[in-house]
Amino acid sequence: MLYANSSSLAPTPKLFHAKPPSSSSQPPPDAVSLLMCKSKKDTGIIQSSTPKSQASRRSNNRLSMATSSSFVDPSSSSSSSLSSLRFNSTTNDSGGTSKASRRSLSSLKDSLPENPHIYDFSEIRKATNNFLSKPFSSSSSSSSWRCEIRSKPVIIFQQKIRRRLIELPELQQRLSAVCRSHHSSLTKLLGAANSGYHVYLVYEFVNGANLATCLRNPHNPNYTVLSTWLARMQIATDVAHGLEYIHHCSGMNSKFVHNRIKCSSILVAEGTFRAKICHFGTAELCGENDEIETLKAKTLTRVNSKTMRIEGTRGYMSPEFQVTGIPSQKADVYAFGVVILELISGEEALRYVVESGGYKRISVIERAKEAVAGVGVGLRRWVDSRLRDSFPVDVAEKMVVLGLECVEEDPNKRPDMGQVAGRVSKLYLKSKKWSDSIEMPTEISVSVAPR
Repeated sequence: MLYANSSSLAPTPKLFHAKPPSSSSQPPPDAVSLLMCKSKKDTGIIQSSTPKSQASRRSNNRLSMATSSSFVDPSSSSSSSLSSLRFNSTTNDSGGTSKASRRSLSSLKDSLPENPHIYDFSEIRKATNNFLSKPFSSSSSSSSWRCEIRSKPVIIFQQKIRRRLIELPELQQRLSAVCRSHHSSLTKLLGAANSGYHVYLVYEFVNGANLATCLRNPHNPNYTVLSTWLARMQIATDVAHGLEYIHHCSGMNSKFVHNRIKCSSILVAEGTFRAKICHFGTAELCGENDEIETLKAKTLTRVNSKTMRIEGTRGYMSPEFQVTGIPSQKADVYAFGVVILELISGEEALRYVVESGGYKRISVIERAKEAVAGVGVGLRRWVDSRLRDSFPVDVAEKMVVLGLECVEEDPNKRPDMGQVAGRVSKLYLKSKKWSDSIEMPTEISVSVAPR
């Protein structure tokens, strides 16, 4: 009886015989299972990490499938060879597709922005050599250092926190809100750290120079890298769209302001000559917006206005900001109007010259108004002479008029940044068309050699 039970458990060859596969038959179920298993493994590259238990479970499933597939019709060699041929061809196709998808996913991952970092203060001290490294730039309100953090070239800005301390959880919340905004005309904010009454903002390093240096080279005033009209219109377009994004599309509240628009806060990238706005998010992370709400809640009188400290750059501060100290989107529009006039003329926003034993204040706004009115040299001669009179006069006139509209004393008369960006874009397209029309045809050769 025991012998009969053991013989009944032995495999009978007839149970495993199968019909010969035809040319139109589908692959065996085991091959399909193996293909499904392989595709699941390939799509796992989009995940940052795979749990060990899942990985072992998948390997066990593949092992069991491979073991079961070895029992398919052992007496028929043609069936096994045909099955392996189909499996190999499908595997090769799947492997090629997998490599292509892996490359595309890798390029997509590189293009995506990184998550913001809350750096430890010790990392900031180590990167700046305990703040003994040579400062990249320095002013009365901030200092900056060019260094490396986590093997990346960065710029660290030290800013004072306004009015009250910002704790780490609140800093993290504000940083995540700011870093949700991404635009090609804004320098990327990588992270921040705080210590006492200072916050340290870590931005990506952009190889280039600020717009003030490009327009007015301190070593050679007669030379500028922005020697063409189209290059200056490109910078005006980039800054206009970046500022419009900050005001309306940054994911922050609709009253978000930059509060630091000026030529020295605009970077011109080397090679591409595209503009990027610096210090994006500084006002939010330093608590300046909190100060705005506090100042709005107060009744500004002559007594307490004397004790209020207003920080800004002369020549870029709007009249209402100089009185109240409250930055606004209209104040950003005012500063952008000054930048437009600087781009066209190449002059400083505000300068002083010695005349008759004293100093005379010269503003680029006053010079632009005189040029439009036909007083003095006129508009055409007021445009930067280093452009060598190579620019569309009608576009230049419209740009000057737009700049003067942005610097109106009454903030209600200034246009919205969305309107400004649209008008600048149209004028850029006209400039591009003009530039293409004056280029020399490629099929004509010019010889200057003696005959």
